[in-house]
Amino acid sequence: MSNIITIGYSTEGTTDRRFLENVIKNTFEDVAFDSLGAVEVYAPIYIDFPRGNFNEAVLKLSKTAADIGVYVLCIHVDADSQSDHEVFTNKINPAMKTIEQAMGDNLCDNIVAIVPIQMTESWLLADKELFKREIGTGMSDNDLKINKDPESIADPKQVIEEALRIAQNHLPSRRKKIKIGDIYQPIGQNLTADKLGAMESYRKFKNAVIEAFRRLNYLT
Repeated sequence: MSNIITIGYSTEGTTDRRFLENVIKNTFEDVAFDSLGAVEVYAPIYIDFPRGNFNEAVLKLSKTAADIGVYVLCIHVDADSQSDHEVFTNKINPAMKTIEQAMGDNLCDNIVAIVPIQMTESWLLADKELFKREIGTGMSDNDLKINKDPESIADPKQVIEEALRIAQNHLPSRRKKIKIGDIYQPIGQNLTADKLGAMESYRKFKNAVIEAFRRLNYLT
């Protein structure tokens, strides 16, 4: 009989939710491939991030996750910086400490942080060929101004919007143009772990997933 893993996740925004759902599932499935036995990864369950103080919100998330049978809770927070140090120091680590101190309650304490450098949109550019296919262009990275390491771009969302404008500049005004909101889900569905693995922040997320499997005794 297979082991199972149920995942809850919460994101900063609705577009992040559409993008990360499949990234999370694919990453867990990739890690499950190396587990001690067969592990069935269930589709991630979205949980709205509560309002208010971050620590208290994560505590509520943890309670909700436990109530619905979640084994691992993924929490997404953009770094909004070239480093994730501040987010881990001021948000993730204190929130995990709060959960640890409250473990008398029914809580999900198997937490995995997802902290893209700058913002989630940097991960949209992890596979630039996929990105170009999704926006329907054969233009070069240079022409689209996406020829940099995505994690070095201060505002990847703005860069993507500019790339969309450049790629579709020649289209007639009556033709419906692709907007940035249209590409989160399809790119999230088709991004491979190999391409995402070039991103340091993704590797940190995947390593956290591996540790989550170890806490469940699914990996040594």
